[in-house]
Amino acid sequence: MPAPVDPRPLTGEPISLDLLNTRWVQDGGRRDLFDADDGLRIWLAANGLDDRFPADVTTLRHLLTARDALSAVADTPDNPAGITRVDAVLAHGRIRATLSAEGPGERAEFDDPSWGPAWTAARNYLELLSAAPDRIRKCAHDACVLHFFDTSRNGTRRWCSMAACGNRAKASRHYARTHGS
Repeated sequence: MPAPVDPRPLTGEPISLDLLNTRWVQDGGRRDLFDADDGLRIWLAANGLDDRFPADVTTLRHLLTARDALSAVADTPDNPAGITRVDAVLAHGRIRATLSAEGPGERAEFDDPSWGPAWTAARNYLELLSAAPDRIRKCAHDACVLHFFDTSRNGTRRWCSMAACGNRAKASRHYARTHGS
């Protein structure tokens, strides 16, 4: 059975931001990938987790908990309640150091496998904070709720997509200039 098509306007971001981007605005209305019957399956497949974790109600519940926690810190990183909520998700897993014939490594372990995707997203957020916290961004368009990790060379990306939000902003500025508003 072919995988359903991912309807989201922005995909391919790091897993923590991709989880946040399961909610978006389209045609003036809010959409949520997880409201669709196959939304969890789509998200797991998009992040290469579909062969490791079940697409069931418990996994979805844990992912929603992680999404809400990450949402609480994404735009206000010093939010104490958000930090506590992210830490609560992280409490369900750990990194185990390993040694194999290939050398040293790490393996994630979970107290319950249904926490795996949620924990993985929360852990990824910590990695982004360690790498470049100033590059975790919300789209600059007022009506957009999407987030991205700015990988541009000079770190000045403002839009989730130049084709969508960037062009809307340019069109709005042009309209305001030409119509005297």
